[in-house]
Amino acid sequence: MACIEARGLRKEFGTTIALDGIEMRVEEGRILGLIGPNGAGKTTALNAILGLLPYQGELQVLGRDPWTQRDQLMRDVSFIADVAVLPRWIKVWQVLDYVAGVHPRFDRAKAESFLAKTTIGYARRVRDLSKGMVAQLHLALVMAIDARLLVLDEPTLGLDILFRKQFYDSLLNDYYDRSRTIIVTTHQVEEIQHVITDLMFINRGRVVLSYSMEEIESRFLELMVHPDQVDAARALKPIDERQVIDGSILMFEGADRQQVATLGEARTPGIADLFVAVIANQDKQAQGAAR
Repeated sequence: MACIEARGLRKEFGTTIALDGIEMRVEEGRILGLIGPNGAGKTTALNAILGLLPYQGELQVLGRDPWTQRDQLMRDVSFIADVAVLPRWIKVWQVLDYVAGVHPRFDRAKAESFLAKTTIGYARRVRDLSKGMVAQLHLALVMAIDARLLVLDEPTLGLDILFRKQFYDSLLNDYYDRSRTIIVTTHQVEEIQHVITDLMFINRGRVVLSYSMEEIESRFLELMVHPDQVDAARALKPIDERQVIDGSILMFEGADRQQVATLGEARTPGIADLFVAVIANQDKQAQGAAR
């Protein structure tokens, strides 16, 4: 069953096309990594999904129209943006009181059990917490809400590597139960490589790649090529080539894995390298079409 389904999703801001006919389907119980450069349309897409702005085209989230049925939808949705959104003057216990008062599916006891694993005191104000602590507070609030869809927009922005790892570990071990759906956007793409089940690249308001991680592993191949085999590898038409200290790395899509592996060391590409290759190819195609 689809948690999110979009057909021809389009959004314009004046003369700027933020979403250009997006087709999108996210099944329930999946963890989608939505990746794109700045200005690609990620946040606009999330805002449409959350019912925060009108749009053209068709969009269903948990079987509802997010723009006309947002009140009902928000009973089943949680959202984390940059942790700086929490008021700096508020105390931790006041945050718990507030969420308990506005969200019918908030379990205060569960939130308190998560906070008990931290050093966060209930009488402390948000402004007195480190950014890592604020992220822990935010996560405790969200994990205590019985939501079917969790949307994370750059949730670990500005956090050090230790808190980023703890954030994703808590998300997987304490929240995700294979029935909830999670969408996460981040520029720290390497850190979600082993967290997500599905990957989507968006650029210039369009989806340019959308596969499960299993399909990524079977479809794309990266080759550290032997110096004397570079020409033979290039003859197999890689989608990208980059130079490193030890030689050349070529990336292939849909190539014969056994044939490619005879020319060097083959492996599945990381998300960051795949993203750079796909976006660079799209930009080249766009430039060629404009000439």
